[in-house]
Amino acid sequence: MSEHNLISISNIKKYYQVGSVVVKALKGVDLKINKNEYVAIMGPSGSGKSTLMNILGCLDTPTDGTYILNGTDVSKLTDDRLAEIRNKEIGFVFQTFNLLPRYTALDNVMLPLIYAGVPKHERIEMAKRALENVGLADRMEHKPNELSGGQRQRVAVARALVNSPSIILADEPTGNLDSKTSVDIMNLFEDIYEQGNTIILVTHEEDIARHARRIIRLLDGMIESDEINPNPTLHQNVVIEEQ
Repeated sequence: MSEHNLISISNIKKYYQVGSVVVKALKGVDLKINKNEYVAIMGPSGSGKSTLMNILGCLDTPTDGTYILNGTDVSKLTDDRLAEIRNKEIGFVFQTFNLLPRYTALDNVMLPLIYAGVPKHERIEMAKRALENVGLADRMEHKPNELSGGQRQRVAVARALVNSPSIILADEPTGNLDSKTSVDIMNLFEDIYEQGNTIILVTHEEDIARHARRIIRLLDGMIESDEINPNPTLHQNVVIEEQ
């Protein structure tokens, strides 16, 4: 494997038993993603993109095939070991933010560090820095219901970044946001990418995918195309009006 390969999957298959029917969600996918790539994974409903995302994010294991993540074969690990890998290697950003409503922004961002066993004084400082980096230095003590949609997604991005993971895996990160706020969040991802991070963006929206430098399209459980994006959408100058 190339020393630059962060992800290397070979002949990944995923089958589900639904009653008496076997659903072949992934039918033998080969994929390599290098460090500091910005990749969009696209495909219609039923194409296998969510299944592939779950496997890439160590949320699920393949039926067959090999998945090497940052030098570790994660294809057949136990659930406990997968949880360790997830917490160390992957920062997740979801469409629905997945913030704990009774916790402040600072507490939400600290959660991965608690699981990682980071001492309290260190995790407070690390979480503060992460929130400052996404422009929320003045919102640390606010709870999710006191924040706008865009601010909540920024908290989610800070949480994804706080323990310096190998990959940021973003699943429809602008799906619950208006168009102006979506631009704001995609500009933030651009900043994160320019700082040397690896981003995998799962989306069904062409305009969101165009921010990535490489676009992979799935169809019927297989990669239909894997192309460099010659004209990625870079920073857009839009004034965001937070409510």
